[in-house]
Amino acid sequence: MTGLPPTAPAIQVSEEVARALAEGRPVVALESTIFTHGLPRPRNLAVALEAERQLRAAGVVPATTGVHRGVPTVGLSTEQITELSAVDGLDKVSLRDLPVVSALGRHGGTTVAATSFLAHRAGIRVFSTGGLGGVHFGASESFDESADLTALAATPITVISAGVKSVLDIRATLERFETYNIPVIGYRTRKYPGFYVTDSGHEINFSVESPEQAARIIESRDRLGLPQAVLIANPVDPAKQLPPEELDGILARAWAEAERQGVAGNASTPFLLDFIRRDTGGRSLEVNVEVYRGNVRLGGEIATALAAGAVAGGAAVAGGAAGRASAGGGASAVVAETGA
Repeated sequence: MTGLPPTAPAIQVSEEVARALAEGRPVVALESTIFTHGLPRPRNLAVALEAERQLRAAGVVPATTGVHRGVPTVGLSTEQITELSAVDGLDKVSLRDLPVVSALGRHGGTTVAATSFLAHRAGIRVFSTGGLGGVHFGASESFDESADLTALAATPITVISAGVKSVLDIRATLERFETYNIPVIGYRTRKYPGFYVTDSGHEINFSVESPEQAARIIESRDRLGLPQAVLIANPVDPAKQLPPEELDGILARAWAEAERQGVAGNASTPFLLDFIRRDTGGRSLEVNVEVYRGNVRLGGEIATALAAGAVAGGAAVAGGAAGRASAGGGASAVVAETGA
């Protein structure tokens, strides 16, 4: 692949997504690392396309986000998703990597940090993912913390997840969220989920009972002009979680094996998640997929509630949206609307 042509847009938004946003219809961003790095083939492509179908069936426009041939794209086409899902050695693109892969014309799967940034610049307010990045065990010595944390502290989007990934230091991550003024709201729970399990053992201060309540919090954040994300913690169905006592043993074995093999840094999370998948005979994969389905469903419901509020609010909400665009630096300066 060659580098980006000098006239290529910094961010490309598909025609479908751009039209939906202009018309005030609900749109939900979806990250690409779930199918470029998180799931094995061919399940990765099936899950990615299922999420898009799930949203469309609910009247919501999906905006799967990734980097295709050096162009950060919000609203990848089916052909582009299929291509990215099959590429070996694909770059895992966080926020710091975006200018590099863009300049070098490379493919990339975007993380929570990069997807949040791109979706927000495009004008999308809701983003559904599986699990968030956070603070790694031993970070007091290694300083190993996900870039998701600082990106979410500076990106006013709403992220629906099933908590942070189970391989992370959840207590320390929640402390970081507090330090960065990132609100964490449980969906019908005050128990923070642990991705594979419904309850990580940590309490959170607030919860909402409906998509409409979540939408009111988001609107309040935007009226206040606050810069950070709102995190909606949506636990997996207790009947479909991994047994918590079983997960504890698996994690201990996974960490021991990672240490034995010298796995560290960015390689840690995919290694540990793959170990868990193999150790559970694939059962963790099914939980992962169920987690994602639930978050995509809730993201669609919250985006729909926000769109309904925008219609009902009329000029007041439109004014708030204009203020957000101004505060964000003006997406129109960097986003090109093109065909899907």
